[in-house]
Amino acid sequence: MVSVSRITPRLVSVLVSGEGLEVFADAAPTSHLKVFLPAPGQDAPLLPEFLPEGQVLPDDAPRPAVRTYTPRRFDAASGTLEIQFVLHGAGPASEWAERASGGDKIVVAGPGGRFVMDSEAERWWIAGDESAIPAIATLLEALPASAAAEVHIEVTDADDEVELDSKAKTEISWHHRRSPGAFGAELDEAARNAAIADGTKVWVACEAAAMRAIRRYLISERRRPASSLVTRGYWRIGEANHPDHDYGDDDLPA
Repeated sequence: MVSVSRITPRLVSVLVSGEGLEVFADAAPTSHLKVFLPAPGQDAPLLPEFLPEGQVLPDDAPRPAVRTYTPRRFDAASGTLEIQFVLHGAGPASEWAERASGGDKIVVAGPGGRFVMDSEAERWWIAGDESAIPAIATLLEALPASAAAEVHIEVTDADDEVELDSKAKTEISWHHRRSPGAFGAELDEAARNAAIADGTKVWVACEAAAMRAIRRYLISERRRPASSLVTRGYWRIGEANHPDHDYGDDDLPA
C-alpha cells in the first residue's frame, strides 16, 4: 500500500501498488474487485494454496477477511490503484480502513462484474447510497458528452457529499437520510417521483432490500423493461458479508 487519505469523514481513499495491477487499466465502470485483509496480528493476509481439490489453508491458520469493492481508478504513471472504503463502524474492512496507514499490506484480485457499458444510451437515471459512490463516479466518468444523467445519492449528511465529474450533462441530487436506519427510503421516494422517459438506462445500487423495492416498483408499476435496469444489492442489513452477485433479478414481480 502506498498511502491513505480521507475524502470525507466517512470515506477513505487507499492507494495500493504491486505487481499485476495493470489489469485494472481496462476495468469496466462499476466493476468490482476482492480485497483480502490480514487477520488480527498479521502483517499481511495469508492466502490459500490453489490445489486441484480447491483452496487450501492450514487448519490452524487465521482466514483473511474478504470483501468486495469498486476499483476507483488505476494510474498507469505511478502504477497505483485507488480503492475507496466507507467507514461504517463494526466490520473487518471498515475497521481496517479506519486504522490503515502507508506500508500496510493487503491483496486485491479482479476486476470482475457483468456490467457492459452502453455508450449509445442518451439518458441515464442513476441512484445509490454511500456504498455506491465510487461506482457511480466511474460510471459518470465513462459517460460521453452526448449523454444526460439524473443522479440521486443517499448519504448520512452533507459531510458525505463529494465532487463528481462527467463529460455528460448531469443533475446530481444529494439526499440526507431521514433517520439513521431508513436505508434506501430517499432513493425509493426519488424513484417514485422520477420522470423516466422511454429509452432511459437505469442503474441502482444500495442496500439489497431497498434495491429490490425500487426494482419491483419500476418494473411492476412504471412498466420499465427489466432489460433497461442494472440493479445491485451492495450490502444487506444484518449480513456481515453480502454476496457480490446480488442483481435483484431473482425477485420477479407478481
